[in-house]
Amino acid sequence: MAGSEIRGSRQVAIDPEQVRRLLDRGEVRLLDVRTPAEFESVHIPGAYNVPLGTLAEHGEELRRHVDGPVVLVCRSGSRARQAEEALREIGMTQLHVLDGGMEAWERAGFPVRRGERQRWGLERQVRLVAGSLVLLSVLAGVFVARPLVWIAAMVGAGLVFSAVTNTCGLALLLAKLPYNRGATCDVRDMVRALAAGEAAPAAPGRTRSASEGVASHCA
Repeated sequence: MAGSEIRGSRQVAIDPEQVRRLLDRGEVRLLDVRTPAEFESVHIPGAYNVPLGTLAEHGEELRRHVDGPVVLVCRSGSRARQAEEALREIGMTQLHVLDGGMEAWERAGFPVRRGERQRWGLERQVRLVAGSLVLLSVLAGVFVARPLVWIAAMVGAGLVFSAVTNTCGLALLLAKLPYNRGATCDVRDMVRALAAGEAAPAAPGRTRSASEGVASHCA
């Protein structure tokens, strides 16, 4: 990776075009921190999937064995920034974030690998669950018992805390559900391959441009 245009750079967020150039030259590795289910639904070819919730378990192994620039990827960029902060705390320095995440990558029309099974992204699931809790608690407060409306207030307070701290406890809980666990993505295999400099274990699906099959993509 000698001569990388971002080696030693303090630039954290890099745009899809720059990431594509670096990938074409083999100068970076991509670390996708979304859930295995999200990763199987759609990911950048060659990316390694190590979900945000598993970084505490695998962070030390990554620090010891992974050198050179790493670009962190999630759906929109929020989880990648959390991952960047967590990995910097344990001593990793050559970390960058794909600006705009997979959403920006797909808008740019760059290749993605899509699985046959498409699932909602974690952020979308959080909106569904939080919105449902607010709606149901307000209705229950009106028609059943007024104190139940406080559930909506608690959800709202949780969302404010999430925004201020850039964390989301609800997302971490949802990530543990069977729905968000991929059938084929083994995190340990991913970490071993990343540490050894081997190609990422491939999830099923086919590689195509982001403009193909958009109507069938629900995440």
